[in-house]
Amino acid sequence: MAVEERQEGRSPDASPARIVNYADFFDFYLMEHRSPRSRALHYLGTMAASALVIAAIVTGRPLLLVLALLFGYGPAWIGHFVFERNRPATFRYPLWSLVSDYRMVYLWLRGEIDAALQAAERRTGRAA
Repeated sequence: MAVEERQEGRSPDASPARIVNYADFFDFYLMEHRSPRSRALHYLGTMAASALVIAAIVTGRPLLLVLALLFGYGPAWIGHFVFERNRPATFRYPLWSLVSDYRMVYLWLRGEIDAALQAAERRTGRAA
């Protein structure tokens, strides 16, 4: 994994100091979403936020964009804090996290999320 050195005193599951490419980030992202309940909340939030963004564009109601943020991030963050017990990657990697949310939904819709998690586990050496 192409990352800078871990900071002293951090737990083994703590995020690396800095991830330098998207492929390594996506493996990290998947390992931060091991709980099926957390992933379900992410799927719900991502799809709800997408629907609200489309509704905002179609209706011209910008308030729906604010709701998209709430409905998108709210469930995902609950999943992280309650089920994963980790810090959302959005805080350090906002663009890569957004892309990865949609990529994770895509893998789930195709029935490929378990295989992706197993592959990320092999590449990172972390148990899924």
